[in-house]
Amino acid sequence: MQALTDMVTPGTVITDVGCDHGFVSVYLVQKGISPRVIAMDVRSGPLEHAREHIREYGLEDRIETRLSDGLHSLKTGEAAGMICAGMGGPLMEKILTEGREQAKGFRELILQPQSEIPHFRTFLMEEGYLLMDENIIYEEGKYYFMMKVRWLGEMSEDAVRSQVRESWKADDAASGLAGQLGPILLYRKCPLLLNYVEWQLAEHRKIAKRLEQEADAANPKTMWRRQEIAEETALLTRALEWYDNGKEPDCI
Repeated sequence: MQALTDMVTPGTVITDVGCDHGFVSVYLVQKGISPRVIAMDVRSGPLEHAREHIREYGLEDRIETRLSDGLHSLKTGEAAGMICAGMGGPLMEKILTEGREQAKGFRELILQPQSEIPHFRTFLMEEGYLLMDENIIYEEGKYYFMMKVRWLGEMSEDAVRSQVRESWKADDAASGLAGQLGPILLYRKCPLLLNYVEWQLAEHRKIAKRLEQEADAANPKTMWRRQEIAEETALLTRALEWYDNGKEPDCI
């Protein structure tokens, strides 16, 4: 929660999409990061718990709750920023696609997808979102990736394409690494990202060994999976080589 809220520009009115029990919304206001928050969730149960939590801290005048499927209950311009965390990448894509007009009005979006992260990065780039910042944390045995973006669609098409692709390192020789691991984290040589790469590499080697020992090793699906694991292993090995070129690591 703190890592997410640390990405918010102080003074920004935030909409917390998928607010669940409202802990992020309360933290933003309590810490003086946001003067006001619109907390929204598609489920009435968690939203009622969020209201109880907000009342407990006496913040009803600064945190408004709304039952909303994604951004549907938000008018363009009501908030300057958005936090969306704790859901899968495909669902997050759906929210940003269906709420495209509202999303275009945000000065910043702090996003923490739980799945299909490389695909989600590609989606953001293709939609014209500039990557402003990234972070990774490790908590309770799991790695969490988060990113801060903003839409650049009001600029000319060529300027948008140039700036957006540069922010995602789409034209770099290491673009495969950047897409999988996050360009800012990778280029800063974040130590925690290195831990993630080493863990992933160990897991991939276990899977490869298990696939080699399967009785149906000649099965097309097994062969396809072995090829997929081999390609991902090669990419992770490239990431280790990237870290080993002598530059001092830096991290957010």
